[in-house]
Amino acid sequence: MTEPSQPRITYARRLGIFSATMAVMGGIIGSGVFLGPQIVAARVGSAALTVVTWVVGGVIALAGAFCFGELGARRPRAGGGYVYLREAFGPLPAFLYGWALLLVIATGATAAVAVTFASYGVALLGVSPHATLPLAIGAIVLLCSVNYVGVKPAAVTQNVFTILKLAAVAALIAAGLFLTASPAALYRPLPPSATPGGVAHVTVAVGAALIPVLFAYGGWQQTNFIAEEIIEPERNLPRALVLGVIGVVTVYLLANVAYLRVLGAGGLAASTAPAADLMGGVLGPAGRRLISAGIALSTFGFLNLVILVTPRVFQAMAADGVFLPWLARLHPVYRTPAGAIAFMGAWSIVLALSGTYAQLLDYVVFGDWIFFGLTVASLFIYRARDLTRGEVGFRVPGYPWTPALFVLAAAYVVVSSIVANPKNALIGTGLLALGAPVYRVARRNQVLA
Repeated sequence: MTEPSQPRITYARRLGIFSATMAVMGGIIGSGVFLGPQIVAARVGSAALTVVTWVVGGVIALAGAFCFGELGARRPRAGGGYVYLREAFGPLPAFLYGWALLLVIATGATAAVAVTFASYGVALLGVSPHATLPLAIGAIVLLCSVNYVGVKPAAVTQNVFTILKLAAVAALIAAGLFLTASPAALYRPLPPSATPGGVAHVTVAVGAALIPVLFAYGGWQQTNFIAEEIIEPERNLPRALVLGVIGVVTVYLLANVAYLRVLGAGGLAASTAPAADLMGGVLGPAGRRLISAGIALSTFGFLNLVILVTPRVFQAMAADGVFLPWLARLHPVYRTPAGAIAFMGAWSIVLALSGTYAQLLDYVVFGDWIFFGLTVASLFIYRARDLTRGEVGFRVPGYPWTPALFVLAAAYVVVSSIVANPKNALIGTGLLALGAPVYRVARRNQVLA
């Protein structure tokens, strides 16, 4: 007599619309809003064009959120983009996406953000810089442990730190908009030699500035990785994506207006730490300490988000038989991809210890936008295939122009990255291509098993 089979363990739907929206916003806002806006100002050369560039980037980000909203409503499954690519283009492109996340994109970002958090942490605590790496590793271990014991504790952690990072950005905005005596800097232009002239030059300048802007807006797509753990994902996931992206666009625009009001376009372009310069100029040394604490909180929250969502991709790959089989199992009590969380944490720590994560990210970061564009392009295939399945609850407004706009933007980022540094792109392509033989070995082992 055979024993009855054990019931299959599935993900638990425990995240509501608020937690999903916080995940969207937390996945976008890292340290970029505090450290990166000067690149945009330097490339466009005026306050007005700086704001215009962030608006254009926000429109593209919102187009992406609409597209991922419909994809999530059509296929509310753990793994997000991996699932969409597998169903639309086949298992190999999907595997290469997961391979890129595992090899560098997600794990390298985890290592980099952990070190950034630790760098600000040791400065705030006044301890030796030698404590940076141990603190970074400790943060990875701590957040992996929180995520291991359940999606709810992980989401509560995410909610708290997303609110704290929003409070830090709100303090920066308030200081720039309401605590500065004179807004004269907002209207102070760059020297004529640094200001682009003519429509063609302006177009090129805005186009170049869009690259860092689009990178700053990236991250909303990660919430689709946890679709199976969202309550009523067909309804709540699209809402969270749209609300979260609109919220971030609003925050980014207000932050840049605050920078420009205090520093001016020339001051922003010349600054290496605009948030610290703004807060220091308005509130003195206390303001610099306050914004340093805000950056530390923001990076810690972003670190938790990456550890929360990415293991779901590795679990989906393993469940498909193209990755380590033991990563497919969910914890019988916590219903989390426990093995995938531990695996990701361990590899991230290896990258942090090796010190190679920054260079590796430079090599493959353009690949993230290749998969962005392909994932949104899968919506055209779903629309064609699902004609007989009835309507979904959420549909992209302005279809097919909205997804087409996003695909073109993704192609622009990829081409621009290749043109800017063809050597890095070539090495990155080689790293991504290494996934093909790994995939073939995994498929062969699956057949033999």
